[in-house]
Amino acid sequence: MIRILSLALLICLLPSHIIDRNSLLLASDELVTFSQPALQDRYHRLIYELRCPKCQNQNLADSNAPISTDMKVQVHQMLEQGLSDREIKDHLVSRYSEFVLYRPDVNARTWLLWLAPGLLLLLGMAIIWRQYRSDPSMGRPAAKVDAATTELSAQQQQRLQQLLNRETDQS
Repeated sequence: MIRILSLALLICLLPSHIIDRNSLLLASDELVTFSQPALQDRYHRLIYELRCPKCQNQNLADSNAPISTDMKVQVHQMLEQGLSDREIKDHLVSRYSEFVLYRPDVNARTWLLWLAPGLLLLLGMAIIWRQYRSDPSMGRPAAKVDAATTELSAQQQQRLQQLLNRETDQS
Protein backbone atom coordinates (compact mmCIF):
# COMPACT_ATOMS: atom_id res chain seq x y z
CA MET A 1 0.00 0.00 0.00
CA ILE A 2 2.86 2.37 0.85
CA ARG A 3 4.47 1.65 -2.50
CA ILE A 4 1.29 2.55 -4.37
CA LEU A 5 0.92 5.81 -2.44
CA SER A 6 4.58 6.64 -3.01
CA LEU A 7 4.22 5.98 -6.74
CA ALA A 8 1.08 8.13 -6.93
CA LEU A 9 2.88 10.96 -5.13
CA LEU A 10 5.88 10.66 -7.45
CA ILE A 11 3.65 10.84 -10.54
CA CYS A 12 1.95 13.95 -9.16
CA LEU A 13 5.30 15.62 -8.60
CA LEU A 14 6.67 14.93 -12.09
CA PRO A 15 7.39 18.10 -14.05
CA SER A 16 4.83 18.75 -16.73
CA HIS A 17 7.44 18.76 -19.52
CA ILE A 18 8.11 15.04 -18.91
CA ILE A 19 4.48 14.14 -19.48
CA ASP A 20 3.09 14.38 -23.01
CA ARG A 21 1.89 17.96 -23.45
CA ASN A 22 -0.88 17.05 -25.84
CA SER A 23 -2.46 14.70 -23.33
CA LEU A 24 -2.61 17.41 -20.66
CA LEU A 25 -4.86 20.32 -21.37
CA LEU A 26 -5.60 23.03 -18.88
CA ALA A 27 -9.22 23.98 -18.39
CA SER A 28 -8.68 27.25 -20.23
CA ASP A 29 -7.07 25.43 -23.18
CA GLU A 30 -10.03 23.11 -23.58
CA LEU A 31 -12.21 26.10 -24.46
CA VAL A 32 -9.90 27.30 -27.22
CA THR A 33 -11.06 26.26 -30.67
CA PHE A 34 -9.31 26.91 -33.94
CA SER A 35 -10.42 27.19 -37.53
CA GLN A 36 -7.55 24.92 -38.60
CA PRO A 37 -5.95 22.01 -36.69
CA ALA A 38 -2.44 23.27 -37.54
CA LEU A 39 -3.13 26.47 -35.59
CA GLN A 40 -3.70 24.45 -32.41
CA ASP A 41 -0.22 22.91 -32.67
CA ARG A 42 1.32 26.36 -33.21
CA TYR A 43 -0.70 27.71 -30.28
CA HIS A 44 0.56 25.02 -27.91
CA ARG A 45 4.14 25.47 -29.10
CA LEU A 46 3.94 29.24 -28.57
CA ILE A 47 2.40 29.12 -25.10
CA TYR A 48 5.15 26.71 -24.02
CA GLU A 49 7.84 29.02 -25.47
CA LEU A 50 6.49 32.23 -23.94
CA ARG A 51 7.03 33.14 -20.28
CA CYS A 52 4.41 34.63 -18.01
CA PRO A 53 5.46 38.21 -17.10
CA LYS A 54 4.08 37.87 -13.57
CA CYS A 55 5.43 34.42 -12.71
CA GLN A 56 9.11 33.90 -11.98
CA ASN A 57 9.82 31.02 -14.31
CA GLN A 58 6.60 29.62 -15.74
CA ASN A 59 5.48 29.48 -19.30
CA LEU A 60 2.02 30.60 -20.33
CA ALA A 61 0.75 27.03 -20.45
CA ASP A 62 1.66 26.35 -16.82
CA SER A 63 0.62 29.72 -15.41
CA ASN A 64 -2.82 30.51 -14.03
CA ALA A 65 -2.12 34.22 -13.59
CA PRO A 66 -4.70 36.56 -15.15
CA ILE A 67 -2.05 38.17 -17.37
CA SER A 68 -1.07 34.79 -18.81
CA THR A 69 -4.72 34.08 -19.58
CA ASP A 70 -4.91 37.42 -21.41
CA MET A 71 -1.73 36.60 -23.32
CA LYS A 72 -3.11 33.20 -24.35
CA VAL A 73 -6.21 34.95 -25.70
CA GLN A 74 -3.99 37.38 -27.63
CA VAL A 75 -1.93 34.51 -29.07
CA HIS A 76 -5.15 32.75 -30.14
CA GLN A 77 -6.50 35.89 -31.80
CA MET A 78 -3.26 36.63 -33.63
CA LEU A 79 -3.02 33.05 -34.89
CA GLU A 80 -6.57 33.29 -36.24
CA GLN A 81 -5.61 36.57 -37.94
CA GLY A 82 -2.87 34.72 -39.80
CA LEU A 83 0.17 36.27 -38.12
CA SER A 84 3.41 34.31 -38.10
CA ASP A 85 5.08 33.06 -34.90
CA ARG A 86 7.75 35.76 -35.27
CA GLU A 87 5.12 38.51 -35.59
CA ILE A 88 3.27 37.22 -32.54
CA LYS A 89 6.46 37.14 -30.47
CA ASP A 90 7.44 40.62 -31.67
CA HIS A 91 4.03 41.98 -30.68
CA LEU A 92 4.23 40.42 -27.21
CA VAL A 93 7.82 41.64 -26.72
CA SER A 94 6.78 45.18 -27.66
CA ARG A 95 4.06 45.00 -25.02
CA TYR A 96 5.68 43.03 -22.21
CA SER A 97 9.45 43.30 -22.91
CA GLU A 98 11.88 40.56 -23.81
CA PHE A 99 11.25 38.86 -20.46
CA VAL A 100 8.39 36.94 -22.11
CA LEU A 101 10.87 35.07 -24.33
CA TYR A 102 12.67 32.07 -22.89
CA ARG A 103 15.26 32.41 -25.66
CA PRO A 104 15.64 36.11 -26.40
CA ASP A 105 17.24 37.19 -29.66
CA VAL A 106 20.82 38.43 -29.71
CA ASN A 107 20.66 42.20 -30.00
CA ALA A 108 22.09 45.34 -28.38
CA ARG A 109 20.20 44.70 -25.13
CA THR A 110 20.89 40.97 -24.79
CA TRP A 111 24.41 40.51 -26.16
CA LEU A 112 25.88 40.34 -22.66
CA LEU A 113 23.39 37.65 -21.66
CA TRP A 114 24.50 35.48 -24.59
CA LEU A 115 28.24 36.21 -24.35
CA ALA A 116 28.61 36.09 -20.54
CA PRO A 117 29.20 32.31 -20.27
CA GLY A 118 31.99 32.41 -22.85
CA LEU A 119 33.53 35.52 -21.29
CA LEU A 120 33.48 33.94 -17.83
CA LEU A 121 35.11 30.78 -19.21
CA LEU A 122 37.86 32.83 -20.87
CA LEU A 123 38.36 34.85 -17.68
CA GLY A 124 38.70 31.66 -15.62
CA MET A 125 41.20 30.20 -18.09
CA ALA A 126 43.21 33.45 -18.03
CA ILE A 127 43.34 33.40 -14.22
CA ILE A 128 44.52 29.77 -14.19
CA TRP A 129 47.11 30.46 -16.90
CA ARG A 130 48.43 33.50 -15.04
CA GLN A 131 48.63 31.58 -11.77
CA TYR A 132 50.45 28.76 -13.53
CA ARG A 133 52.99 31.17 -15.04
CA SER A 134 53.64 32.97 -11.74
CA ASP A 135 54.12 29.68 -9.82
CA PRO A 136 56.13 27.30 -12.01
CA SER A 137 55.89 24.47 -9.48
CA MET A 138 52.11 24.36 -9.91
CA GLY A 139 51.09 21.10 -11.54
CA ARG A 140 54.51 19.52 -11.22
CA PRO A 141 55.78 16.95 -8.70
CA ALA A 142 56.87 18.54 -5.43
CA ALA A 143 60.41 17.14 -5.44
CA LYS A 144 62.50 15.28 -7.96
CA VAL A 145 63.79 11.91 -6.83
CA ASP A 146 67.56 11.68 -6.99
CA ALA A 147 69.02 8.51 -8.53
CA ALA A 148 71.61 8.28 -5.72
CA THR A 149 68.91 8.08 -3.06
CA THR A 150 67.22 5.12 -4.74
CA GLU A 151 70.18 2.79 -4.47
CA LEU A 152 70.12 0.34 -1.57
CA SER A 153 73.03 -0.28 0.69
CA ALA A 154 74.48 -3.79 0.89
CA GLN A 155 72.80 -4.33 4.25
CA GLN A 156 69.42 -3.21 2.88
CA GLN A 157 69.77 -5.46 -0.16
CA GLN A 158 70.58 -8.44 2.08
CA ARG A 159 67.51 -7.70 4.26
CA LEU A 160 65.34 -7.41 1.15
CA GLN A 161 66.59 -10.73 -0.16
CA GLN A 162 65.81 -12.40 3.20
CA LEU A 163 62.27 -11.03 3.13
CA LEU A 164 61.73 -12.19 -0.43
CA ASN A 165 63.08 -15.68 0.32
CA ARG A 166 60.90 -15.96 3.39
CA GLU A 167 57.86 -14.97 1.27
CA THR A 168 58.60 -17.68 -1.31
CA ASP A 169 59.20 -20.32 1.41
CA GLN A 170 55.82 -19.63 2.98
CA SER A 171 53.90 -20.00 -0.27
